Amino acid sequence: MKLIVAVIQPTKLETIRAALSEMAVERLTVFDAEGYGRQRGQTATFRGIEYQTNLLRKVIVEVAVNDDFLEKTLATIENVARTGQEGNIGDGKIFVFPIEQVVQIGGKERGPSAV
Repeated sequence: MKLIVAVIQPTKLETIRAALSEMAVERLTVFDAEGYGRQRGQTATFRGIEYQTNLLRKVIVEVAVNDDFLEKTLATIENVARTGQEGNIGDGKIFVFPIEQVVQIGGKERGPSAV
């Protein structure tokens, strides 16, 4: 079992959710986040005054999957979250963590069947 944590652009959330749903990955958690990487923020103008925004809005999507779903889930998120053919700085990152145990509170199931 693995936990996939994808940091993506907010505009890509709905298309990623729909793509995962099509492949029967229907349980996910979404968080709003702010941060920066190589972009280092952006310069914006408001009422004629230029200012620097240090943190950019992102969305974090967490998906727990069994090992047999890992590669196709990663490929789906990567392909849908990428902008253009080659992708761009700011498209996001995907992290994969091992899960030791899953316990379904309502159904009392444990392990891969609880995912």
